[in-house]
Amino acid sequence: MIKHARLALPLAIALAGSALATGVAADELNLYSARHYDSDEALYQAFTEETGIEVNVLEGDSDQLIERIQREGVASPADVMITVDAGRLWRAEQEGIFQGIESDVLAERLPESMRHPEGKWFGFSQRARVIFYNRDNFDPSQITSYEDLADPAFEGQVCIRSSNNIYNQSLLASLIEHHGAEEAEAWAQGVVDNMARDPEGGDTDQIRGVASGECDLAVANHYYYVRLLKSDDEADREAAEKVGILFPNQDGRGTHVNVGGAGVVENAPNRDNAVRFLEFLASNEAQEAFAAGNYEFPVVDGVAMDEVLESWGDFKKDDLNISVLGENNPEAIKIFDRVGWR
Repeated sequence: MIKHARLALPLAIALAGSALATGVAADELNLYSARHYDSDEALYQAFTEETGIEVNVLEGDSDQLIERIQREGVASPADVMITVDAGRLWRAEQEGIFQGIESDVLAERLPESMRHPEGKWFGFSQRARVIFYNRDNFDPSQITSYEDLADPAFEGQVCIRSSNNIYNQSLLASLIEHHGAEEAEAWAQGVVDNMARDPEGGDTDQIRGVASGECDLAVANHYYYVRLLKSDDEADREAAEKVGILFPNQDGRGTHVNVGGAGVVENAPNRDNAVRFLEFLASNEAQEAFAAGNYEFPVVDGVAMDEVLESWGDFKKDDLNISVLGENNPEAIKIFDRVGWR
């Protein structure tokens, strides 16, 4: 049986520990997760069925989980922490949450770009940050890259989230790595100048802004669009039909991708089980399940995907090592502040 607890109010934080094992039993894995997809439960059950290792899950947002592990110190029962975006994984790394591991399975199964250079964390699903356009009002041949979003020709046409969004921070971090801080700042200023409105809402709101005609272009992660397309709400599906999707930089470095990822916690009491769990996440079975719940792209080639993702065909992905996105995060935040990207 999978045990669950969720971090929310302070009282819940105090009580949640009772749902997790505090010992070092060989048949347990204590997972601290910032992912909240129902399909993940089936994934954990499959791991238990394959290995006999019971999975105890504590859920919360990344900052809550990091704070809890730090507070628990060397007595923490946490074996694995799983979260989304390289920026958050990097923050956890900087706080000393992860230990480096070596695994021939992970080295063989995962692309180098999805592996931290010191084995402190690994990417197990990919999230493409793409450009959406209004099918009626915009000719997609006008834009081919992220860099084009800063073109003055698109003044007043761009919808995008605020600068405190980790997805945007990682996108800018990639531009810093490819172009240098000065050119990346010029790009950020150009995007600010081209905004159709002040940043507001989440990725879905940006896509809806394109559908409604409030803006002609938007930047969002690909799976938010698939959620609309597959929604039970007819209005959501109609909005998605009004929007086209464009994978930037196909004639160059490729589209920026981020990750859902995990690492073994520094003082993991069940370290061997933790490594085994990460290796399981790289299996074909787990890759299908890990990505399916949120329409993400698997990181292992040849794994079956959702039919919408399959219909898009192959696209070139930026193979920048994801650890760089975290390393450049502080500079990205400074740039956003300087250009007034709220």
